[in-house]
Amino acid sequence: EPLFVFAIMAVAATRPILELASGIILRMGSALTSRTMHGTYLATLCFIPLLGSLITEPAAMTLAALIIGQHIFARGVSSRFMYITVTVLFVNISIGGTLTNFAAPPVLMVSATWDWDAFFMLRNFGWKAACAVLVNTLGAIGLLNAELHRLNPGADSTKPRQPGIPLSMVLLHMAFLAGIVMFAHHPAIFLGIFLLFLGVAHAYPQYQQRLILKEALLVGFFLGGLVVLGGLQEWWLKPLLMSLDANTVFVGAIGLTAVTDNAALTYLGSLVDGLPADFKYALVAGAVVGQRCIGPSRDD
Repeated sequence: EPLFVFAIMAVAATRPILELASGIILRMGSALTSRTMHGTYLATLCFIPLLGSLITEPAAMTLAALIIGQHIFARGVSSRFMYITVTVLFVNISIGGTLTNFAAPPVLMVSATWDWDAFFMLRNFGWKAACAVLVNTLGAIGLLNAELHRLNPGADSTKPRQPGIPLSMVLLHMAFLAGIVMFAHHPAIFLGIFLLFLGVAHAYPQYQQRLILKEALLVGFFLGGLVVLGGLQEWWLKPLLMSLDANTVFVGAIGLTAVTDNAALTYLGSLVDGLPADFKYALVAGAVVGQRCIGPSRDD
């Protein structure tokens, strides 16, 4: 998993992928309403977190921050507006990555051990997360409705334009992303795809921004440390978890995310054999919900 996380983060946060997603989100916002910022705000806070289930949570956070900063915050908004927006974005990003089994680190750390595939995640977590993301966003719009009406949806305050990205380059990066996901359990193949991606990025720097190799590597090292050292924690974790019921685990997982990373929490849970299905569900749900409601994420 650490190698997969490293590769998927680096590819998903490239300029062709981010600009494609940004263009789709802004067009969706304009289609929803062209005279106010409500559509852009809804699309950014609702659809980008769900898109994080494909491009990973860190890439979704990066994309949402860029759109909010350049197209909304740059127009001049109050501190209250910023606080509510960032709070809702943090929560939506955390729960929005649960539509698949590879985008959210706390899910990725248990999906192989517990045989949770993308269909299982969508059926048990994804649709609930999508509903919660929509409710959260509509709630924020309700609180900020008056200020959103005052924002001018005209020209943006943006950086100097960079060279346009050819469609072939966008499709090639999408193919890299799909290939890494498809061959996630075949390291030799997806690392070969990743090396080819690095070659393309080096050959065409005019279509790239700085690759987040350092950030992706740090996250990969962190998850690798969990895999190497996590087994040493089983002696105290197994008797503790086996003494709790599912409801207690859910509440406890929410609280523990204030002092530990949610991926570490779920991975330690995956080391315990014989956990019932409702117990596993409660552990992951509590870890995902609590991370950005109570504690910061190590990959932010």
